[in-house]
Amino acid sequence: MRICVIGTGYVGLVTGTCLADLGNQVICVDNNQEKINMLKKGKMPIYEPGLAELVVKNTKEKRLEFTTKIKEGVEQSQIIFISVNTPPKEDGEADLSFVETVTAEIAVHMREYKIIVEKSTVPVETGEKIMQTIKLYNTHKTGFDVVSNPEFLREGSAIKDTMHPDRIVLGVSSKRAEKIMRELYRPLKAPIIVTDIKSSEIIKHASNSFLAMKISFANAVANICDRVGADVEKVAEGMGYDKRIGREFLNAGVGFGGSCFPKDLAAFIYIAKKSGYDFELLRAVQKINEQQKKLLLQKIEESLWVLKNKTIGVLGLAFKPETDDLRFAPAIDIIKSLQAEGAKIKAYDPIAMSKARKVLPGVKYGQNAYEVAKGSDLLVIVTDWNEFKELDLGRIKKLLKTPIIVDGRNIYDPAKMKKLGFIYKSIGRK
Repeated sequence: MRICVIGTGYVGLVTGTCLADLGNQVICVDNNQEKINMLKKGKMPIYEPGLAELVVKNTKEKRLEFTTKIKEGVEQSQIIFISVNTPPKEDGEADLSFVETVTAEIAVHMREYKIIVEKSTVPVETGEKIMQTIKLYNTHKTGFDVVSNPEFLREGSAIKDTMHPDRIVLGVSSKRAEKIMRELYRPLKAPIIVTDIKSSEIIKHASNSFLAMKISFANAVANICDRVGADVEKVAEGMGYDKRIGREFLNAGVGFGGSCFPKDLAAFIYIAKKSGYDFELLRAVQKINEQQKKLLLQKIEESLWVLKNKTIGVLGLAFKPETDDLRFAPAIDIIKSLQAEGAKIKAYDPIAMSKARKVLPGVKYGQNAYEVAKGSDLLVIVTDWNEFKELDLGRIKKLLKTPIIVDGRNIYDPAKMKKLGFIYKSIGRK
């Protein structure tokens, strides 16, 4: 099939590349000329395991190309995916200005039947707005359908999630569009759920909000465990064996970040409020998530007493392992709060440091975890990279000025840390 993907962020670039790898002809469009030039040379604007190799492979095999011209993409394609950014406004509402601009330009260049697919995460009723915009600017009065096809990609495993999805959701309003979209996804052999457009739009927000709720629930339980001397990991294990609950997303820690959970949670709260419903449960989820960062700061302060002029080593900057994404990353707020108290910060992340330098001035960046630990008064774990789980802790202890580790991701065994002579503080464990 002939496909156009507008927007080459995490979702758009992965979607376009994987669809090309399935044998389709894909043209990816972005208004950032620098980014397009990079992609044409096989250089990646984002870090995602395995993505660079797939881009190079499909570009060489002439199934994947890049341009800054929407006109070119629309004219060459039958299916057009809108994968542009939908950033949150201050009140949580999604900013759909990029979606509107792109939709209007698609309409102007349509000369034959097209399927316009919402791939970006958008609030319910966006499909109706897209239809209205296309009708307004579709001067040639060509036929079209709008489809909602939300993505469920996890950064760090986005290619696997695209090629082996749990399910594919299609919100459609015509059998013609359903048939074409089913054919597009047929090679993936995944369950396909067909709904109306509004239900499909809500599925994405509801899914991410539910997962965020599980994380915040685990963190709330961890706070109780801290107070009574219980172990949140054993509690989560005991809960997780219940098939109705499951073990995933019950890991206590410093809280969730990234481009999806915080944004989608805020957007769903706004959507509910706009419809006349106060989603108090999700507001509590937000509150607990913010409190976790303060809890970690409190543990650091309790360990060092006075933060001014103390050197604190931070391991992990990205919001999760296997990505360089700093959007809503807990490390950002934590480091800024420590700096505001007069602490000196040393930091290391395997992938995200080049991006961190742009948003975290005044931080000394190390080449590895050992360099960060050397001479620091305390070491704090913020991202659970596997690299940190395999550190030589005996060496780390010798490098630290005082043997204190505050673990925001519970990656070490408390008993082992005590035996090694560390003052070790984690989340919800004795």
